Order: sequence, then structure tokens, then C-alpha cells
Amino acid sequence: MSWVAILMGSESDWPTMQATTDVLDALEVKFEVKVTSAHRTPAATQEYVADAEARGCRVFICAAGMAAHLAGAVAAHTQRPVIGVPIDSGPLQGFDALLSTAQMPGGIPVATVAVGKAGAKNAGYLAAQVLATADAELHERVVADRAANRDKVAAQDASVQASLKS
Repeated sequence: MSWVAILMGSESDWPTMQATTDVLDALEVKFEVKVTSAHRTPAATQEYVADAEARGCRVFICAAGMAAHLAGAVAAHTQRPVIGVPIDSGPLQGFDALLSTAQMPGGIPVATVAVGKAGAKNAGYLAAQVLATADAELHERVVADRAANRDKVAAQDASVQASLKS
């Protein structure tokens, strides 16, 4: 069974990363959540990546702020897709994390999403889309979710247009 690993550099990242788990729950994608650090627990991080792969993990989502090396550290130990979520923390409000996550050397890719909760949400969608390339039922759930979002925007426009005519 394919699933997604969500790794966070610290517990303080959890309020942001709940947006990821919300998306994966809604799309019925299995996941695990773990706090592990590229700097404080590098051996444990490496061990978890190897173990997760052996148990069927197909995508890693890594969230960290400031130096934000977790996604890169994970990408160094796997050929599975890694999605980096820069956390909006520290004095630069995530800009430093964005640059650290995006600036990977050639051959060690990390797909980087937006800073903060929007990025966390998109990480969930991106992971589901990756898994959906080999899972027709998940693909249909992703398509249905996208259609629901489109319909929501159309309804909002209709509401605004109706208020202009009042």
C-alpha cells in the first residue's frame, strides 16, 4: 500500500502541517507524521527514510523553517519524490526557509511549494497527484476535488454578481 510520510523539523511546525493532513484525509491517502531534525537527529532521520521506503512510502513531505535543511537531508537519502514546505517562522517569516528548500544541488531535487499553510495544503495535493499516476481511484478523487473547488469559485462569483444587481 502506497502512503506519504510527513516529516517536520519540530513540533511547532504541526499547526501549519495540519493543512497537509486535512488534504490527504479528504482524498483518502494514507500518511504518517513524524518530528525529526536534519541537524539534531540526522541518523534517526536517515533511518526513518530507509524504513519508510521499505514499508511502502512513495512520497516524502518535509517541513522546516529558517535553515530548512530537512527536505534536502531526506532527498539525499531517497530517490522517492520529496516535497519541501518552507515554514513561515523566524525573523524573515519563511523567506530564508524558501530559499534553503528550493536551492538544492543538481541531481538531488526537492519540489518546493509556497511558504506556510498554502504550501502545506499544496504539498498534500501534489503528493496525492504523484500517487494518482498509479492509482485510478485516487486520480478520480483528485479530479472530483478540483471540480468541487471550481464549482465553489463559480458559486462565489454568482453571489457577487447577484449582489451587484441588488
